[in-house]
Amino acid sequence: MTESIKESISHLETVVDERGVTGSQEIKEPNVDPNHPQNWSTAAKLCTYLTVCFYTFLGNVNGSNFTVATQAVIKEFHVSQTQAGELVCFNVFLLGLGNVFWVPLMRVVGKRPVYLLSMLSLAMMNVWSSRASSYGELLASRILSGFASAAADATVPAVVSDMIPPQDRGHYLMFFHLALTAGLFVGPLINAYLVQEEDWRWMCYFLAIATAATFVTAIFTVRETTYLQKNAFAPKRKLWQWMSLTGGYNPDASFFRTVSDIVCNVAYPQLLWAAFAIGISVGWNIVVQLTASRTFTAPPYNWPAGSLGLLSLSGFIGSVLAFWLGGRLIDIISTRYTNRQGGPRLPEYRLPAIVIPGVIGPSGILIFGLCIAHHTHWIGAAFGYAMQAFGVAAISNVAVTYSLDCYRPITGEALVVIFTVRNTIGMLLSLYAADWIQRQGPAPVFGEMMAIQAASILLAIPLFIWGKRLRAVTSQYGPMKRFQDQVES
Repeated sequence: MTESIKESISHLETVVDERGVTGSQEIKEPNVDPNHPQNWSTAAKLCTYLTVCFYTFLGNVNGSNFTVATQAVIKEFHVSQTQAGELVCFNVFLLGLGNVFWVPLMRVVGKRPVYLLSMLSLAMMNVWSSRASSYGELLASRILSGFASAAADATVPAVVSDMIPPQDRGHYLMFFHLALTAGLFVGPLINAYLVQEEDWRWMCYFLAIATAATFVTAIFTVRETTYLQKNAFAPKRKLWQWMSLTGGYNPDASFFRTVSDIVCNVAYPQLLWAAFAIGISVGWNIVVQLTASRTFTAPPYNWPAGSLGLLSLSGFIGSVLAFWLGGRLIDIISTRYTNRQGGPRLPEYRLPAIVIPGVIGPSGILIFGLCIAHHTHWIGAAFGYAMQAFGVAAISNVAVTYSLDCYRPITGEALVVIFTVRNTIGMLLSLYAADWIQRQGPAPVFGEMMAIQAASILLAIPLFIWGKRLRAVTSQYGPMKRFQDQVES
């Protein structure tokens, strides 16, 4: 414990409001409570965080799995291309919207029971999907599995906020985004080979088994990170106490007040920018995946499903390359701006890190579209895919880290807005992107996509210049009005 205390002296101290939500301010004395998440051992933090991140991976595999099985579903259930796409789009939509339930529940009962309940539900829904005998039954199970897996999404940055001091959060949040993008890119590889060697039902069997195993693991590894401030420190908890399901229960929290806060957060411009910047990046990725599925399984390529899965590896490589530029670099830039200005660490100091992915990501979209339009060698499309994936991972991490810094007292509620908008964009693109490309052709569409994404990124410039003033204004209304004493100047 002594080592943890010494480390925390140089960190920003966590301040806890009456709901157990963390904020931050500069103070001299560290919190010496051994049960405080920032004072846990490195092993305890990693066990909790990596287990949750692996669940994030599985949740996003669940969201993307039917992108490689559309032809198999059409053949078995005799449905249209649009109906097969609904298995993806409605699942993705509930993956975002489901947090309107999970985050308020998390505020009341804590994070540990929410994760365990969500994991168990996702495993059960995939068992149902694997045994579906009709398209309607499969669609219903897919919608509910999206709802179940939502707890692996918007809640995770709040765990980072609980355990990690501000100057390291960009780096640690990149693990979350790497897990998320791995689900988007490695997931199709796994599922493509399952479809090719067995059938689409084995995708659901795999997810049911993997999620059930994660549930059992989480019982022993996932600690409750919600810290409720007490008048006196309790003795250091034993292992069996960390396994309790009531450690994060907050009798002062309100489920419906949290829902109200989520709705009111739509009025915060910073969150809307982050939501659309991330939503457009992830939405374009869905368009890329669906376009690749239709293009490379048809003449002149005629790829089997397994080869289509291998193409998604280029996306994963791109997201891995973004790990440092979209993670640790955010913290380095923020720290240097803070030292140069000689003042407090402002959220806006993280925004310059968006420049590199803001160039690479949109460029990758255009390269992919031109290669598809002209039926070039697949390596060109794979290169564009990797560039676009780099942008998805890095842009998302910059935007989420910025939002977390702006709205620390309501991190979970703020991220619900971001991920709901993100997944709504994904749902709409899943439904209508094919018709859009068919009407205009891939080259014009992907050119428009590049322009839209570039425009969303350029909106970071006014936020960097006037963000401090804007935060002062937004602290006067909505949920942040209750936490004005925690808003940085």
